[in-house]
Amino acid sequence: SNLHQEQLDFENSDAFREKSRMRYRIEQKNSELKNRYGLKKSMSNGLFGMTIQSASTVFIANMRKIIREIEKKGA
Repeated sequence: SNLHQEQLDFENSDAFREKSRMRYRIEQKNSELKNRYGLKKSMSNGLFGMTIQSASTVFIANMRKIIREIEKKGA
């Protein structure tokens, strides 16, 4: 069908490849947050608690990345 052909054309385009690469990086970061920083399971009940946990987890992950970069430049 025409819709199927349009999808195949899109999957062969550069835009699709770029989106696939971006998705890989996003999934990699999500996996790191879940497995290394304990974001697999919420520590509290409710949306507010999960929001606070997510924000603090991302903050810690970013701070560790910044510290690694500073140490790399200093060494």
